[in-house]
Amino acid sequence: MKRSGSADLPLHYGHVPMWLAERMSKLGFAITEAIVEEFGTAAVLQRLGDPFWFQSFGAVMGMDWHSSGITTSVMGALKKAINPHAKSLGLYVCGGKGKQSRETPAELIRYGDFVGIDGEALARSSKLSAKVDNTAVQDGFQLYLHSFIVDQTGQWTVVQQGMRPDSATARRYHWHSAALKSFVSDPHSGIAGLNQGQIMNLAAKASLPAQQAMLSMTHEDPQRMLAEIRHLKMPDHHEVTAKDLDLKRLGAMLWLTHEKQPADFESLLMLEGMGPRTLQSMALVSEVIYGTASRFQDPARFSFAHGGKDGHPFPVPLKVYDETIAVLGRALQKAKVGQSDKLQAIRKLSELSRMAEQGFTPNQNFEALLEKERRESWKYGGKTVSGDAKPPVDQQLKLF
Repeated sequence: MKRSGSADLPLHYGHVPMWLAERMSKLGFAITEAIVEEFGTAAVLQRLGDPFWFQSFGAVMGMDWHSSGITTSVMGALKKAINPHAKSLGLYVCGGKGKQSRETPAELIRYGDFVGIDGEALARSSKLSAKVDNTAVQDGFQLYLHSFIVDQTGQWTVVQQGMRPDSATARRYHWHSAALKSFVSDPHSGIAGLNQGQIMNLAAKASLPAQQAMLSMTHEDPQRMLAEIRHLKMPDHHEVTAKDLDLKRLGAMLWLTHEKQPADFESLLMLEGMGPRTLQSMALVSEVIYGTASRFQDPARFSFAHGGKDGHPFPVPLKVYDETIAVLGRALQKAKVGQSDKLQAIRKLSELSRMAEQGFTPNQNFEALLEKERRESWKYGGKTVSGDAKPPVDQQLKLF
């Protein structure tokens, strides 16, 4: 197993309003269920272990696209949504923020007893991953969130976050268990970190106690270790700018969903309420489910599905958000009874978006695009933490 990546994020305080938190749980569960249905629980864990995918996942759920709040909000939403369905879904989320993080080992032991896997070994992995990122790697970040996601086979992912108030930044660490069989059969655990191309294997095959593993890790230069793993650094500015995303990918997706609307996925287009704006969101949700790792280098692009709670790039369109959840939910219900055409249509939407990019030259005025989304936000039930989106003054006057 190895640490699979990290992310540096501006430190943001604040809360997630209930109207968004509830929708995040529903959409997060639907996306998770779709990935399990198509690829299995291991694929969910692999994606959660990727810092770029995770940031894109949070953005498509309506969180502020670049902030540290994505971590706590996404993991909180997933825990609330997944755990009541843990038996049928095959996934369980332990830990969380503050006091909840300290309850992780006990939760894992209980879960291990419930499904018949080595909960003690999982608890040890939880403690060790936290110790490495909080103590062995001396980077100035103090952990305050630790989430451990595990499936019924004992495969797991850790998402944890540290805070550094003096620089107003947070750092998120991702871990993903790789060698499942050797891990399950071995009660000890360790960590393998990349060191300029050479792998230092600290796996506990020699029954090394966790303290010896920690001591070995402190011999490595933390900066050299961090440089060798996937690292995402988000900017300080809150607004979404053209340089924050791939305009070719965004432009091709908008052209496909608003202008071309090909008949290749007519079964999706025929769904009730599937207008161009909902199709735009579904295209980005489809990519979160089916896209490969290279598609998540610009997480800001995924904020064009459901905006952001602080109004960047635009207010959260609640009507569109609810329709996205409903469309994905109906597709999943059909797939469970052997009628997978709707789910395949959603997959096709992702494939068509990638095809549309070939030879596509973006010609959108990015500022005009943002202005259009903001001006029309009220039509879709746009909402931010400050309140409801209002019609532009000129449109208000036309009502009288």
